[in-house]
Amino acid sequence: MKQTIIITDCPEQQGWQKNRELCMDVTTYLRSDSRMKAGKSYQGVLRRDVTCDEMHYNEQMVFIETSNQKRMKRNPRIFEGEHITITRRDDGSYHPNFRPIHMGPDFNVDHFATEVANELLWGLEGLVEER
Repeated sequence: MKQTIIITDCPEQQGWQKNRELCMDVTTYLRSDSRMKAGKSYQGVLRRDVTCDEMHYNEQMVFIETSNQKRMKRNPRIFEGEHITITRRDDGSYHPNFRPIHMGPDFNVDHFATEVANELLWGLEGLVEER
């Protein structure tokens, strides 16, 4: 049983070394699926086993899926206010997100904009260096 592992998100500009291993067997030990699904990423350890006895040469890869007992949220919330939340992405950037806006009869645009600006200041305080 041979399975192909394709890594597509490895830009060489970020220091990744791209290699292609040909003619190998990959044995997988998965917790989440019985077989690897196309396009799905798995977290785990890939090990290369080489047995070399004189004229006999055998190379095999073993992939063992690891499962974290405590999974880290994909985009953790750094700040949660009344009008906005600020999340941190995997690349380290911060993204403000608006919460639902409730426009009642006493809704004031100037008051809302002032509160959003204040929450941005409080949320980003200490996260962004002043220049």
